Amino acid sequence: MKLNQQSSERGVALLQNPLRNKGTAFTEIERDALGLRGLLPPHIHTQDEQMARFLENMRNLTDPLEKFTALSALHDRNEALFFRVVCDNVDEIMPLIYTPTVGLACQRFGHIFQRPRGMFISINDRGRIADILRNWPHKAGIIVVTDGERILGLGDQGANGMGIPVGKLSLYTACAGVDPAICLPVTLDMGTNNESLLADPYYVGLRRHRVTGPAYDELVDEFITAACEVFPDVIIQFEDFANHNAFRLLERYRNKICTFNDDIQGTASVALAGVFSALRVKGTKLSDEKFLFLGAGEAATGIADLIVAAMVAQGIDQETARKSCWLVDSKGLVVKSREGLAAQKLPYAHDHPPITDFLTALTTLKPTGIIGVAAVGGTFTPEVLRSMAEINERPIVFALSNPTSKAECTAEQAYNGTDGRALFASGSPFAAVQYKGKTFVPRQGNNSYIFPGVGLGAIACGATRVTDEMFLAAAQTLADHVTPADLEQGSLFPPLSNTREVSAHIAVAVAEVAFERALASKSRPEDMLTLVRAHVYDPRYPAHA
Repeated sequence: MKLNQQSSERGVALLQNPLRNKGTAFTEIERDALGLRGLLPPHIHTQDEQMARFLENMRNLTDPLEKFTALSALHDRNEALFFRVVCDNVDEIMPLIYTPTVGLACQRFGHIFQRPRGMFISINDRGRIADILRNWPHKAGIIVVTDGERILGLGDQGANGMGIPVGKLSLYTACAGVDPAICLPVTLDMGTNNESLLADPYYVGLRRHRVTGPAYDELVDEFITAACEVFPDVIIQFEDFANHNAFRLLERYRNKICTFNDDIQGTASVALAGVFSALRVKGTKLSDEKFLFLGAGEAATGIADLIVAAMVAQGIDQETARKSCWLVDSKGLVVKSREGLAAQKLPYAHDHPPITDFLTALTTLKPTGIIGVAAVGGTFTPEVLRSMAEINERPIVFALSNPTSKAECTAEQAYNGTDGRALFASGSPFAAVQYKGKTFVPRQGNNSYIFPGVGLGAIACGATRVTDEMFLAAAQTLADHVTPADLEQGSLFPPLSNTREVSAHIAVAVAEVAFERALASKSRPEDMLTLVRAHVYDPRYPAHA
């Protein structure tokens, strides 16, 4: 491996830099050249040997949170080895570094805190955010930012929500090969209304209630302006903002900077890909389907909007397409006669008598698919599943809430409740299910199939905006990588082990849209896939090691 001549780090400083540290894998030549002689044990272990040792120790742990902590410690000392472990064992490791374990990690963040990662910017930092961002030692190409108010289905976790941007950016690298050196996790600490956190002596954030109104908007705006100034061409992903902020922030910035909200757009894209796969099994068209959503927030309206966009692309007029999507929130069916509806719900407020519960809405509307995104565990009851099976030969059942405790139903419940006929996807991972002699292999409708490839494509072509059309292209590309063998075993998504290859093709599709819409700042290459692969980080040969 060539030595990086651009870095002057040597000795102990080098060993403390996780981007460049290779631990006992440094060669004899490297040890002499970099002042490492005597600072490491004499035997040289290959990265393969280091990985085997780490996995042996990690697998001896029984508690997922302990495994999360061990992986975080590895991430903090040797990024190349961390990503090698993740990439080579993605089915085992992804549930540990992201859903479902990351939810518990956020809840326990202050108690398991070891080393800061990313940047914490608080409401007390108003007026100096650009200077703070200049403290970051690398040129950020992609930022994942949260204010911690709606972490997964767990609600307000305040500054503890940093676990989400860190986890998301790990998946950018693991699933698409985005260079970790350009990834910056950010938490905007606006305070928290979670009283248990405010009383927790180990809480890492501000001990105050949340800032709202103009002060909140001013901090977000200063952050966005500063980030684009300090890191020109940066991509900013909004993550786990509460509904009342998520939609309006996306609308405020989406046509000004290169940004997207994964909870709205990424979730929509992966769900639509699952729908496309289900249609292949059913032999129907998207316009033949009717969807009933349990939930009416970011995920629900984001999915509905992209389903409508896909129908419009197939020649259906928008108003007709919208009538294929119905929402149920905490007050019941969203209907036009209800007053005080949030703006994002209005397109799906149809003419219909009020209905107060989900099961009655289901038996009345007779949907072909139900999509759960309300983060209320167990709400796809046996009665709900039985009704779906009575109405449909192949019911679409997507229980997309996470973590696992918030899932609307398990895979086993879905198959048992529909006589094995459900076309099932979930937001959390579930094991294979044996039912009447057949093995079903449900796959997680994880956003990690989508957002890493979208980010990689935007980086590769120098996108100036990220659009819904790009997420539509990503959904179709993901669905195209589901094989007949996958569908035969009940899998609506490809194996997670294929995510790097799938992400490369999603990146190509995203870049194609950018070039077609004049949203790319780079010259169009002869071979788009070659352009994309040139930006892929390989943990076996990290360029900055």
